[in-house]
Amino acid sequence: MRNHTELSEFILLGIPQTQGVESVLFVIFLFIYLFTLVGNLLILTAILSSSALHTPMYFFLGLLSGFDIFFPSVTCPKMLLYLSGQNRAISYRGCATQLFFYHFLGSTEGCLYSVMAYDRFVAICHPLRYRLIMRPGVCVGLVLGAWSVGSVHASILTSFTFRLTYCGPNQVDYFFCDIPAVLPLACEDASQAQTVGSTAVGFLALMLWFIVCVSYTHIGIAILKIRSTEGRKKAFSTCSAHLTAILCAYGPVIIIYLQPTPNPLLGAIVQILNNIVSPMLNSLIYSLRNKEVKKSLKKVFHKLVLTPHQ
Repeated sequence: MRNHTELSEFILLGIPQTQGVESVLFVIFLFIYLFTLVGNLLILTAILSSSALHTPMYFFLGLLSGFDIFFPSVTCPKMLLYLSGQNRAISYRGCATQLFFYHFLGSTEGCLYSVMAYDRFVAICHPLRYRLIMRPGVCVGLVLGAWSVGSVHASILTSFTFRLTYCGPNQVDYFFCDIPAVLPLACEDASQAQTVGSTAVGFLALMLWFIVCVSYTHIGIAILKIRSTEGRKKAFSTCSAHLTAILCAYGPVIIIYLQPTPNPLLGAIVQILNNIVSPMLNSLIYSLRNKEVKKSLKKVFHKLVLTPHQ
């Protein structure tokens, strides 16, 4: 960030075309946010408390639940503050920090989806070698790689966005600091930053989507080769929850950053789905469609109910 930047803060104008319904939105988003936090915390608790779930698949699922706690927390608390009538201002550094962590957590989670797809590919296509291939060191290495990619990706986007001079209008026509909303406020040509942002996001999304597609193509072929109906059903059930979560995550990203003529209201709706609703759905998808997680959750609830009476 340049020292001669004159702006000290930005004003978040909020969700476009929602004036007068802030109180209703506050209640809805507060409920979704709390449900997201509780749901993902329960999944984390279930995985940590059950030794049967200490496997690579649930190691990645636990990390995903952690990201689904932090990712909405980047934008939702500030949004809830101004929906409740509090100050809409966000400091210059706060805006840069919000943009960085939004893209860091979002891109790292995208990498984690690809790692989980690879994990399912190994489990179904190479079951006898699964423990050897997905040994603890490899799992940790894949996660560190995902974090590294997310960190580099977010650093590039943030540096190109905030190396520009912001000296004029400071009203961000959005509910959080994101590249398409902040760049129009720059006092100099922002076309290079816009190109870099679109290219970086598009390239990473397509690369990760390619890994997912290749993995699930091999998985689909392997499932079709299974002779028994029960075997095919069991193999598919281990992937359906993950595939559903991927579609919920990648759909909004593609719509937001690759649309030729951005629509503010459509963009806001899609971002809300991506930032707030998708993390909530992940907790529901993995808890309702996974027998092992449901079994562990029942044990957790059983302990919580019995403990106070003992």
